[in-house]
Order: sequence, then C-alpha cells, then structure tokens
Amino acid sequence: MKYFFILGSNPALSLAELTAVYGQAGFAIFADQAAVLESGRTIDPSADIRRLGGTIKIGEVVAEASLSTADLLAKIQKTDIKKEGKIKFGFSYYGAGKFNLKPLAMEYKKILSAAGNSARWVVSREPNLSSVVVEQNNLTKGGAEFVLIRAGNKILVGKTTAVQPFKDLSARDYGRPARDDRSGMLPPKLAQIMINLARAPRNGLLLDPFCGSGTVITEAALMGYENLIGSDISEKAIADSKKNLEWTAANFKFKISNLKLLIAEAAQISKKFDSDSIDAVITEPYLGPQRGKIDTRATVKQLERLYGESLLEFYKILKTGGRAVMVWPVFAAAQGRITLSQKIIGNFKLIPPLPQKFSTLSGGQNRQTIIYGRPDQRVWREIVILEK
Repeated sequence: MKYFFILGSNPALSLAELTAVYGQAGFAIFADQAAVLESGRTIDPSADIRRLGGTIKIGEVVAEASLSTADLLAKIQKTDIKKEGKIKFGFSYYGAGKFNLKPLAMEYKKILSAAGNSARWVVSREPNLSSVVVEQNNLTKGGAEFVLIRAGNKILVGKTTAVQPFKDLSARDYGRPARDDRSGMLPPKLAQIMINLARAPRNGLLLDPFCGSGTVITEAALMGYENLIGSDISEKAIADSKKNLEWTAANFKFKISNLKLLIAEAAQISKKFDSDSIDAVITEPYLGPQRGKIDTRATVKQLERLYGESLLEFYKILKTGGRAVMVWPVFAAAQGRITLSQKIIGNFKLIPPLPQKFSTLSGGQNRQTIIYGRPDQRVWREIVILEK
C-alpha cells in the first residue's frame, strides 16, 4: 500500500516525526509538503492522524498518471466515491512547478453531471484545500479530496481519508484552564512530535522534568502512554499540570493510569529516581526571558549552565538507548542566530532527526538538529535529540 502525508508548517520536523514512527525505509518520495510511504502493512489513518502532530492530512495513493489532464481524468474516474445525492469534490496539488487545477476540476464535474449526478467543486482562497475546508465539507466521508503529488514525470493520485483534528488541538491549546507563558507555552502538536521522536515503548516510563502546565504528559496520556511523570521546581506549575490533566481527561475521555506529579529541581532530578530507570525524557525547559531588553550573551551562559547540569542528571536516570528530546532556545540577533553550545550534551550521542537522504531539509543541519520559528520571533525553537 502507498500512503501520502501532507506535512505541517515545518516539513523537516514533520518528516522527522514520520520516519520516527514508520521507519525511514518506505519513504522514497518527498515533494513540496507531501511525503509518500510505501508499506507492506496497513495503517489506520484515522487513528494515526490523532497522534501525528506534524501531519495535516493522510490518504491512500490510488493511481499513477502522466501529466496530461486526459490521463488524470481517466484514473480519477476509476476512483470509488459516493455516487448518491450531491457529490462534493476538491483538488490539491503538491510538487514542483504550478498545476492549473481548474480545467481538470471542470472536466471532472462535466463527467459527473453527464452521468446524472449533481456535483460541486470545493475551492478555497488558498491554492490547496486546508484540513479545515476538507473537514467542513465532509470530503473524507461524503465526498472526495483528490491530492495530486508530482513525482518526476508522473503524478501520484491520492484520496484523503483523514485530516488533523484541529478543533481538538485548538481546544487543548487555548481552552485548557491553566495557561502560563512564564512556564512555557508548548503547543500540543509540538509535544506530540517530540513524544514520537523519543521512540519510547507505550509501556515505558516517560518523564518531563520541566513540565510547566503539563502539555507533554497530557498529550502522552492521550497517545496511550501508560507511565508518566511530570516534575517542576514550581509549585504553581505542578498545580497547573494537575488542573489541565483533569480537564483534559474529562473533556477527551481518557483514564490516567500511572501518573506522578512532583516538585523537583531538574538539575538534581537523579535524587528522585533510580539509575537507568527512565525510558525517555521529553521536555521544553525554561527558554529565557521573552520580553523586554535581553542580555542575550548572559542569558545563554545561564541556560547552558542549567541545561548542562540537567543533562548530567538525565544521563544518570535514563536507560541505555533511552532518549532525551528537548527544545533549546535560538535567539535572533542583529549578527544572526545565537545558539547554545552543544558541548553541554556531555556523554550523550546527538541523533540527527532526519535520515541522510532528507537532511538538507533541516534548518539546523550543521548542528544535526531542526531549528524553526516565525521571522518576527525573538526566540526560535531548536529540537535536539540525544541518546544514551
């Protein structure tokens, strides 16, 4: 089976997550914001889309065609879609160059009408349909979104079967009762990505030692992880995490099986756990001041000390082969980006997030990390994967 994945705003990070979840061997095609997986096993797009923070759409590749409209129409006509009542359909194109979808869509609508069907071509202001437009028009169930992916001199024709649950993610991001920008505002989607990059077993023990308002442990619980620990030096952070976990459990119907919340300093965390007892550390530590005038050099030194001391502790408590997946800050300055020194990783092994064949996509390729953020941000995020 061939499946396509439409990637999020940072394609490199999205692709890193996909290869961590499905393995890198089956990903041979990457075009613009689309990745194609050829797999011998069947996947469940509706279930997987709920735990893939970096994927916007998932679907099946149903045909291959040449670049001609006639050949595309012939292949699309053979696709099984609902033929009762009004048929809604849409098109999205990903890949090199431009592709005028209008002639294809109008011809397809004529074919449907000639067969006695009432048809509507769903369009949006953007060239490609967003997950919101696909969901609002029920194209995954009562219609069809055809995704065209340019691969060399051919086009892969896909049909979207699942889209990212944007309403749920937004509710968990903005609707949770305890939000504090001082203790971190990690988006749920990024937390999911980091959890997947850790590659920990579902029954493994996961720790977030800078848990803030509890985003990592909440998302891990929703993803089916059974043994979770959140710790923070702040009493308020622990109270916020507890409140958010309870709210999420009530609103998204999951049971918290084995969860601990404790007040602890990350730089002394080994006092709380046995050596070689943790399967993964997943965390966004304090990233430094976000407002006002910042002495960047002094802040970097302070954070390198905090992160370095914490990493020494993480190394003690992680199992051999266990991963620490972290966000490090990247400061925008007139002279360019200012990053933390990688010397602080100590005995950890730095793991490149992307397979070699996709490594040029990474904004932090020289550091074997992924760096991303908006142009107007003062502090960007760097995703760092370390392994014991």
